[in-house]
Amino acid sequence: MSTKNIRLEVMQALEPKVESFMESFLIKPEDIWQPTDFLPNSEKDTFLQEVKDIREESKDLGYDFWVTMVADTITEEALPTYESWLMDVVGVDQHGDHKTNGWAKWVRAWTAEENRHGDVLNKYLYLSGRVNMREIEITTQHLISDGFDIGTDRDPYKNFVYTSFQELATNISHKRVGQMAKKKGNALLGKMCTIIAGDEMRHHLAYREFVKTILGEDPSGMMIAFADMMKKKIVMPAHFLRESGGTIGSAFENFSNCAQRLGVYTAQDYVDILSKLNAYWEIDKVRSLNEEAEKARDYLIKLPSRLERIAERMKFPQDQYHFKWVEANGAL
Repeated sequence: MSTKNIRLEVMQALEPKVESFMESFLIKPEDIWQPTDFLPNSEKDTFLQEVKDIREESKDLGYDFWVTMVADTITEEALPTYESWLMDVVGVDQHGDHKTNGWAKWVRAWTAEENRHGDVLNKYLYLSGRVNMREIEITTQHLISDGFDIGTDRDPYKNFVYTSFQELATNISHKRVGQMAKKKGNALLGKMCTIIAGDEMRHHLAYREFVKTILGEDPSGMMIAFADMMKKKIVMPAHFLRESGGTIGSAFENFSNCAQRLGVYTAQDYVDILSKLNAYWEIDKVRSLNEEAEKARDYLIKLPSRLERIAERMKFPQDQYHFKWVEANGAL
């Protein structure tokens, strides 16, 4: 049987469980926070004063901070790309008699939760007066138009490895941005980023549970897929990031250096995430692996220490690259 057919069978076998995953890891729209819970209320007379407070509290946040905030926002705003990609994964079917397919329902509900992140961050940036919104909007349009290639193709195993990794990475980034904002006296932004980080953690817990469940159904196939993703390296969803007039991906490396310099997301974090996934999935204890999967397991077990040595030797530019999104002094 082909690899694709095995994956389809596993996805179909697990589909009845998706409803319980949604109940465990997602929150109903009526119960979850919404962007307006954190933003000035335009229906009230206090609206202009609240906007003024945001602009005042934003003055002490530095250039690297705003670049990171902008890139995080743009990444969240590129949500249409992520949904369309996941809807094409083997086993996810929203057509014909499959409109109620559990996996398709998961993707739609997950998208609905994620959509709030870009909404609240975008509006906050607009109200802060610290960034060039038109340049940000151009970059966002480019990122959605350019799409991405995260090396997963339509393989559900690889896609779930990717999302398990990436959701934890975004949790780390948003959480640290929130901590930095709070230290600078910006309690509102700190709380906003922290609660976004909480959403990302819930989503991470869900996707890593998907992988764990698949390991019980097709251990060799899942182990090989995990190793294949790590050999390619987990690229960030915004790896095609570019500014107006730039080429695809030209802005991403500069943003990555900025995030590394600020300590928002580092090479060491990448290693730590891999170690946590190895531990949670207990890959050293998985049984009934074929010869290829055993080799994949050995690779994954040795990989964290290897990446640790590489991370220790990595050097990053200390010079600030001047993005069009933010003036060099952090304000327009």
